[in-house]
Amino acid sequence: MPDFGEGLRKIFLAGVGALAATAEKGQEIVNNLVARGELTVEQGKKLNSELAHKASEKTSGLKEQAQEATQTVRDAAAGIKDQVQQNVKSMVGADDDNAAAPADNTPVDPANAGSTK
Repeated sequence: MPDFGEGLRKIFLAGVGALAATAEKGQEIVNNLVARGELTVEQGKKLNSELAHKASEKTSGLKEQAQEATQTVRDAAAGIKDQVQQNVKSMVGADDDNAAAPADNTPVDPANAGSTK
């Protein structure tokens, strides 16, 4: 007859072995998950850095476009101002010409309209 104590001993050792194997496998799984988590964190940092760089480039581009647009508006305003000043000068000049040589507003007698003085 088999020894009952030997059977219990084997069951006990099998349980301890299973527990040890489970602990080892559990530790392996935990280490694997930690490594994946660290990798994910590193990927997240890299992605964040790339996004910040791209945003900075876009911001710089938009600043340049805004400066160019501002300069274009200033140039256009200066051109309009010059045109207005020239128009005002030409109007003032025309008024000065009219003031220097006043028109002959003497009423014309219809009876003498064709005669020379």
